[in-house]
Amino acid sequence: MARRYALLDVFTNRALAGNPLAVVLDGEGLSDERMQAIAKEFNLSETVFVLPAENPAHSAKVRIFTPGRELPFAGHPTVGTAILLAHERFGDVEGDADAVVVLEEKIGNVRCGVVLKGGAAGFAEFDVPKLSSPSMPVGAKEPIAAALGLSPHEVGFENHVPSCFEAGVPFAFIPVANLDALSRAKPQMQDWDGAFAAEPHRDVYVYCRQTTAHDSAFSARMFAPTMGIVEDPATGAAAAAFAGVVRHFDELLDGTHFIRIEQGYHMGRPSLIDLEIDLDNGKLHGVRIGGQAVVVARGELYL
Repeated sequence: MARRYALLDVFTNRALAGNPLAVVLDGEGLSDERMQAIAKEFNLSETVFVLPAENPAHSAKVRIFTPGRELPFAGHPTVGTAILLAHERFGDVEGDADAVVVLEEKIGNVRCGVVLKGGAAGFAEFDVPKLSSPSMPVGAKEPIAAALGLSPHEVGFENHVPSCFEAGVPFAFIPVANLDALSRAKPQMQDWDGAFAAEPHRDVYVYCRQTTAHDSAFSARMFAPTMGIVEDPATGAAAAAFAGVVRHFDELLDGTHFIRIEQGYHMGRPSLIDLEIDLDNGKLHGVRIGGQAVVVARGELYL
């Protein structure tokens, strides 16, 4: 059976940048084991399988797999799939076209607003289905620094210290002093378990305040070697959880805050993730993730 698929680059407005994504449009009838094998075959950070929606009012049900396991939610697959399904609905557009795409993910229903522009990258923004909350404490600076190949004095800046937050997928958030430290961070697998052995801290988001782009607020890298992802060019699920980090350490005032995160620059795949945070009475009230994506290839799987 021929199954259509598309490849997209997400959180970018040009091909061969951002985070690549595979979307299998005809996923019906595939077993869990077959989906995992296909994701391993594509060997991208994530592969999405599109299935008929359980609720006919929704756009699709989706399953999201890394090369190593299934995820209940992920950001760049949500953005990329929403833009692709809007393209499937409207085809090539000459002006602007707006769409609402509702994806049934394992975490719940994710509502996405999509804007297509003729001859330009599409844009999607979605409401994060689960607000960021603290998870288990992380360890001391010394083992964390060793696991990243850094010195302990390079871990932390201002009042930011290592923490763990989750918005569907947990991450250990490790602040580092500057871009130089961020560029030198590299998983040291002989020390990884010593720093991050206790679940759910094995996926690590390293960030600093210093940035490359003038309009970015943070620069970040994400390492998930135990998920089959040595480094991820852009991680929307981590950005969703990062909302809790920023609220906690930066003590934001009530209202709406726009934060742009740059990621992937150290991999030669620059990515820009838009994070919007709504605060009410000092608490997270709403979080949105947005970004662009372009379709770079289409094909068929003969499976």
